[in-house]
Amino acid sequence: MNLLAKALWGALACLACAMASAQDAAWITRSNQYAQKLLELQARYVPEEGSARGLERYDGQVLDMKPGLVARQSADLRALEAQYEQLLKNEADARVREDLEILMKAARDQRVSNELNDRLMLPYFDLPQTMYGGFQQLLDKRTAATRYPAALVRLHRYVGAEAGYQPMTQLVRERITERLADPKLTFPWSVELEQALKNQGQYLAGIQDLFKQSGLKGWQKDFAALSAQIDAHGKWLRDTLLPRARSSNLLPPEIYADNLKQFGVSTDPRELMERALFSYAQTRDEMQMLAAAIAKQRGWQSTDYRDVLRALKKERIPDDKLLEVYRARLAAIETIIREHRLVSLPQRAAVIRLATAAESAQTPAPHLSLPRLIGNTGEPAEFVIPTRNPNADSKAQMDDFNFDAITWDLTAHEARPGHELQFASMLEAGVSTARAVFAFNSANVEGWGLYSEALIRPYLSPEAQLAALQGRLTRAARAFLDPMINLGMLKPEQAKAILMNDVVLSEPLAKEEIDRYTFDAPGQATSYFYGFVRLETLRAKTEMALGSKFDALSFHDFLLKQGLLPPDLLEAAVMKDYVKPRLGAG
Repeated sequence: MNLLAKALWGALACLACAMASAQDAAWITRSNQYAQKLLELQARYVPEEGSARGLERYDGQVLDMKPGLVARQSADLRALEAQYEQLLKNEADARVREDLEILMKAARDQRVSNELNDRLMLPYFDLPQTMYGGFQQLLDKRTAATRYPAALVRLHRYVGAEAGYQPMTQLVRERITERLADPKLTFPWSVELEQALKNQGQYLAGIQDLFKQSGLKGWQKDFAALSAQIDAHGKWLRDTLLPRARSSNLLPPEIYADNLKQFGVSTDPRELMERALFSYAQTRDEMQMLAAAIAKQRGWQSTDYRDVLRALKKERIPDDKLLEVYRARLAAIETIIREHRLVSLPQRAAVIRLATAAESAQTPAPHLSLPRLIGNTGEPAEFVIPTRNPNADSKAQMDDFNFDAITWDLTAHEARPGHELQFASMLEAGVSTARAVFAFNSANVEGWGLYSEALIRPYLSPEAQLAALQGRLTRAARAFLDPMINLGMLKPEQAKAILMNDVVLSEPLAKEEIDRYTFDAPGQATSYFYGFVRLETLRAKTEMALGSKFDALSFHDFLLKQGLLPPDLLEAAVMKDYVKPRLGAG
């Protein structure tokens, strides 16, 4: 998993830093004091991420790329693990003890992953993309304008213009160069490197646009220096690293296994593939029956679900009408949620917007953009919709998010009752930092997103239900295609053909999927299906235990109040603190 992927998932994980203020319980205050130690440690090495979380004192700081990075960070993490172990011995409150266990595991997992990557992988990452992501957070319109001047300081330090700082491009090249002769290391895949080189101009343009829109003065000289440095860095990568890039997407098996663990997938990938393949076939059968009914009702000749989906994709929404339609879908879904008592809606409004060009290069798929989370005073998360993939291999239109039938399912996943509601509800309710930041994994977040689609699907039209099933088919396909590619059982081009022909994705979106499986975040794609299965299983267990006492509204509200707990911890909390009290109520 590259540095950017880690940073992105770290950004998702940082939600709870703002949550402590919502509760004044003494145990949460004490727990958060312990969690602050790990937050500060991480921010010392990746201050851009600390800044994005809302730790304003790190706004002007820059990534630590000095020699001995992994050894220094490992020593700090080991020391913190020991501190937590000592605190655990003297802590009487069971809830704080559980949080200390979470913090110890988070520190240990980070250390192990860092050391594993240092032992097996060349320390390459997409520097322009990482810089853009940091500036995007700091100069976001949801960030207080009083913080913007720190971007000038950060830029000044990136280019080495301040005493005591070297150009970041120079430091990155030094770290790569000192490891180039190590025969044990796996180099980046040529496809990944070529794409990064192609996009570096897009990220520089994105940084420039952010500074122009910020109203800041005096950034032009340093930006010109950064542009020249990034250009030289790209030429060095092309001349020095690209000829040595690996020709296969395959990672060392230990790296892929660690990725799965970090993303919250705790089952053997081969077992996951078997389960996903069954779900894939079952979902496809369900789609076929529904597609036949739609074709008959509309008078279409072909009843094949692929042809019906392609016909529905022709009901295209123009880009200038896209936000209007999605906002209407959000309002309609909120009505469904209220009428059927599915989950409590947050007080703040959900926000939907289209992606910028640089955002589309960075993440050419719908996603949630989070605001600062420490000290959040109501700033919303944003559901971001891209309209193109600049990394596509063809000029085909990315028609996957702009046809009428898909708008319902996508809104349910990314906005409400999905990701946006999940984060907004926790911000408003409050939960300890340990439970929301350091217990976080992708399986919990993406499992909730896919579960949210299932909650809304019964109330949709046949066409919208078919599109929702396509979404489920995609997640099942991810859960076997990602491991198959990374275990050498399938070539990326074979997986891409399956996605285009049988899942009915456009070429641009299929390209985004393959990039995700191979270098953007190998292993992450499995977390949707895995998290969804665990959540559906937990609901079934809860319904069986409670019988007529089961209530969907209170169950879902309880889940959200637990923070971003991984499936095992979430199940334990449900059985102990939700099921047991209700059974004892008579």
